[in-house]
Amino acid sequence: MNIGILVFDDVELLDMAGPYEVFTTAARVHGRSQPAGAAPLFTVTAIARSLAPVRARAGLHLQPDATLGEHPPLACALVPGGVVDAELGRPELRDWIAAQRRSTRLLASVCTGALLLADAGVLDGLAATTHWEDLDALRALRPAVQVRDGVRWVDTGEVVTSSGISAGMDMSLHLVQRLHDRELALRTARQMDYDWKETP
Repeated sequence: MNIGILVFDDVELLDMAGPYEVFTTAARVHGRSQPAGAAPLFTVTAIARSLAPVRARAGLHLQPDATLGEHPPLACALVPGGVVDAELGRPELRDWIAAQRRSTRLLASVCTGALLLADAGVLDGLAATTHWEDLDALRALRPAVQVRDGVRWVDTGEVVTSSGISAGMDMSLHLVQRLHDRELALRTARQMDYDWKETP
């Protein structure tokens, strides 16, 4: 299964790196029980508007693997947060997110990534959450979103949104459980020495 994680200038590093580690660790843990040479359960791709490096909010440069227009079909597309002001209103990003909503098994966001989902219109009529500092911004941006406060993530079936950094890791383990099974999610959390909060 291909997992695509969006990257952009001022992305919150752990919003994307946390889920990246969860899925790549899950693939490694799963691979231990598979025949030699078997394809990994998850392949993670960093996706951006171009192949030029992006600068994360904390300053680290990230090299995208693929562009919005050229990447493998995704089982799950994940939109991290950060400073998203420059990304809001970009037609190509709105179109990409809307397309992923139609084509992927799961569309997910961490933190202010929910604002980008809302901007693309894919959260209308759905319950969703974001970082506690940005709940009012989400309400103002798209009044049709049923904004939830005080939860770590919201799973509406095909769209899953989470609050801040560690909640994004908890949600990602939940996504591993949804895409494969709970046993792998538990083994992944143990491998990462991570105290997984299984409930939102």
